[in-house]
Amino acid sequence: MTAVAPRFDAVIHPPPRLQICGLLAAVDSMEFAAIRDRLGVSDSVLSKHVRQLEEAGYLRIGKATIASRVRTSLALTRAGRAAFDAHVAELRRITGG
Repeated sequence: MTAVAPRFDAVIHPPPRLQICGLLAAVDSMEFAAIRDRLGVSDSVLSKHVRQLEEAGYLRIGKATIASRVRTSLALTRAGRAAFDAHVAELRRITGG
């Protein structure tokens, strides 16, 4: 695995987006509702942060119909994973970790 060059990322840094990326970094994808519940935010607040991550190319949104209900899942893109890893590395560097 190639070492990630530390880089602060202003798109990822706000706490809700950092939490979203942290949750998604550990899995292939996660349902929107599960992330909303883990963060303890409303749909509209989560949607706002998801949109910003998607516009940066860091997040992919998937839709699937399961039991007649549309389920929305979120996943980090390759660029999103790289940006998150670099951001975390920079935070560690800044804090002396």
